[in-house]
Parts: sequence; C-alpha cells; structure tokens
Amino acid sequence: MTGLRVVTANLNGIRATDRRGGLQWLADSGADVLCLQEVRATRAQVDDVLESSPLADWHVAHSEAPDKGRAGVAILTRAEPRAVRDVTKQPGMDGLGRWIEADLETPVGPLTVVSAYVHSGEVDTPKQVDKYAFLDGMDARLAQLRRSAARRKGHVLVCGDFNVAHREVDIKNWKGNRGKAGFLEDERAHLDAWFARDWVDLGRQLGGEGPGPYTWWSWRGQAFDNDAGWRIDYQVATPGLADLARQAVVGRAPTYAERWSDHAPLIVDFG
Repeated sequence: MTGLRVVTANLNGIRATDRRGGLQWLADSGADVLCLQEVRATRAQVDDVLESSPLADWHVAHSEAPDKGRAGVAILTRAEPRAVRDVTKQPGMDGLGRWIEADLETPVGPLTVVSAYVHSGEVDTPKQVDKYAFLDGMDARLAQLRRSAARRKGHVLVCGDFNVAHREVDIKNWKGNRGKAGFLEDERAHLDAWFARDWVDLGRQLGGEGPGPYTWWSWRGQAFDNDAGWRIDYQVATPGLADLARQAVVGRAPTYAERWSDHAPLIVDFG
C-alpha cells in the first residue's frame, strides 16, 4: 500500500500567497490533498490564479465567502473526488465559506476530507457569538461525519485553522492570553469534547508533548523570530485513520523573509 500526504494551510489570500511563492511551495510539498483556508477570492479568481501555477491540473472544490475578500476554503486534489459538499442547513455554518467536504478514494481507504476555517472571534462582540455558533455547528457536523464513516467503514479527516489553541502547550504566551478569543475556556471545551473519544489531534499525537510546534505567528514585532506562536492549525482524524498516521510536520519557513503566510502549513503522512 502506498501512502497519502495531506497538507493544510491558511493562505492569508491565494493571490498574495502566489505572489510570495506559496503555491510553488505547496506544489513541491509532495501532497496528494491540499486543504486551504482564507482563500479570499471568488471561484473565477481562484481559477485564474491556479491556471498559471504549478497546481493548474489539480481538481478544485471551493466554498466562497459571502463577503468578498474574506474567508473562503478549498480542497485541491490530484485525483478527482467522488463527491463534494458544502455544508447546507447546518445552523451557524451554512453559506459562510468556512467549510467544504470532499469524498476521495485513497490508498488508505475511502476518505472524507474537510477544509474548515473557524471565526477568529472577539470577546463581548457579535464576532464571538458567531464563533460559538460555528463551533456548535461543528459539534453537530462532526458527529454526523463520524456516524457516516462508521456505517461505510471509511475515514474522516478534518483540516484547517480552528482559531483555538487547545491547551497551554499550544500557545507561547498562554498566561497573557487568558480571557482572550482563541484561548477561552468555552472555546477550548469544544476541542476537549472532540478529542476525548471520537477524534484524534494528529498534530499533538505525532508532534510530541509540546510546547508547540506552533503554526501561527503575528506578522508584527519579533513573534516569528522568537517563536512566540500559537498552534491553531489542525488535522483531526477518526481513530482508524489516526492509526495510519506516520508523521506530522509543521512547514515553518526558515526565515521571516521567506514566509508566504502568517500561518505555516501542517503536513501529515498516512499509510
């Protein structure tokens, strides 16, 4: 059996990533599946950028955000998916350009892959209300996907920028960020529930006890150089798929000048 490589990356805009060399990096990563967040483009703009990139021949599943230049998620695959789904009629999630699913036949078996982008949130504002609504919707959708996978004896892999650091080892300055969006107890409780039984956090399972490895650093100041980051980008698998995961690596740029996003991609190999 040959393996499968999945890369998840928040692009901070597909056009900006292309200008900075990120699409070439992704094409050279050896991935079979790319899960992308903050695409920040219409489908026509995505197609235009990819047409002149090394990813031109890949199959694209894209969910566009209703607000132009914001959010947006995509899944790019070498092989054509059997099916693609945006979330529909899912309270708190539907129509936001923050969730896309693709069903694939892979060397590790039938697989549903998700690219997700959770709201960043802001305490005591409507942004935080929206974030909690989305996390509640994720709770329901993850349960549905888990049941479906069990029935058809397949796997599920949920990738993306969850905008929540799960534990203290997942954020460098955790003391200074208590009470702030991204490290609130009520946000982290959702991840506690997911990882308690039905889902496996591959970045942590394969990345050691921590602290880190982090996946996001502010563009400002010396955060990147001092590795003052957050681990908010995840690949989360059903247990059977987690058993097939061999390694997880954060593709941190060698220097600040070589970054093509404020996030680093998370690469997981299966098989």
